[in-house]
Amino acid sequence: MRRGRKIARALITSLVVLAVSAVAAFGVITLSQATGTAALTASTTEPTRPARPESTRPATPTQPVEDVKVLTPKPEPEPLLEQGDRGVRVRELQARLSQLAWYTPPMTGVVDQQTVAAVRGFQDKRGFEVTGAVFDRTWNRLAAMTRQPTGDEMFNRAGPALFEAGDVSPEVREIQARLRQIAWFFGDVGDTYGDQTVEAVRGFQAKRAIPVTGKVDQRTLDLLRGMTAEPTADELANRPPDPAEGSTLDPRCLTGRALCVDKSSNSLRWVVDGKVLTTLDVRFGQEGMETREGQFAISYKSRDHVSSLYDTSMPFAMFFSGGQAVHYSPDFAANGYNGGSHGCVNVRDYDAIASLFEQVQIGDKVVVYWS
Repeated sequence: MRRGRKIARALITSLVVLAVSAVAAFGVITLSQATGTAALTASTTEPTRPARPESTRPATPTQPVEDVKVLTPKPEPEPLLEQGDRGVRVRELQARLSQLAWYTPPMTGVVDQQTVAAVRGFQDKRGFEVTGAVFDRTWNRLAAMTRQPTGDEMFNRAGPALFEAGDVSPEVREIQARLRQIAWFFGDVGDTYGDQTVEAVRGFQAKRAIPVTGKVDQRTLDLLRGMTAEPTADELANRPPDPAEGSTLDPRCLTGRALCVDKSSNSLRWVVDGKVLTTLDVRFGQEGMETREGQFAISYKSRDHVSSLYDTSMPFAMFFSGGQAVHYSPDFAANGYNGGSHGCVNVRDYDAIASLFEQVQIGDKVVVYWS
């Protein structure tokens, strides 16, 4: 009988759960309520377990997700000017390169092969990457080394004349001296801008494809200065250059009479009581036959001497150390420093050594040294 009751209760509970679930499906009560009802029904047969207390442990904070940086390649810089570009800025580029003698006018306004070659040369000279294209670094260096070109220069027009025929000034003398350095002007320089200067300037301008006027404008002057050296005082005064200029006299040469031979400057100075009377350029013995150094004295003079050892002419020979002498050398006069002596001090100025021969006496000092 007891067993029958248990079976009956189980059947009733099952029916209640089925019924409540059906009602919940139609939205009359929630499934949680239905579950609670089923639980209530079941409580008559079995005690409910106490609810588990909620955890008091703090929740683990969520770690923020860091942004992932994506590295993108840096874009290549764009050139300011490259082959094929045209315009006024190209003319400025060409004019600036022309100031440094990298570009030969006229300015075309087109980055052509000549312009690219000029840019490449400029870059290579300064240790830049040689591209032929003008980037910021190339442009900034070029701008720093040149002045802003004039409109006349950029568009191949003759600029205002700075110097022209009839002018008289020391600046004209300098222009002539510079033109003489590059074989456009010949003879003595002076302060007057005459016909010879006009023709020299015209030839210089034509050679460099700039407007041929015979007048010196800023562009002509810049090109001339870029191709020549600052004229020396000797050049401006039409004096032969002093080979010993700037070199120090040996103290042994400052007293009495001395032929002072300086190997550092390839010079011989005739000095009397500390005053330099004559300066000549000289050369010395070749390797293995070096000219001896030290203080000596003239022991023998021979106007038309011929070497018995080498069978060579030694005019105006002044012997100072055994077979070594100061004398005129036709080979030095013809070939310059492309060669050397057998130990003697060679002079190539015939008239000067002839005059010196008459002045030097037996017993005069000879000092051979490095300054």
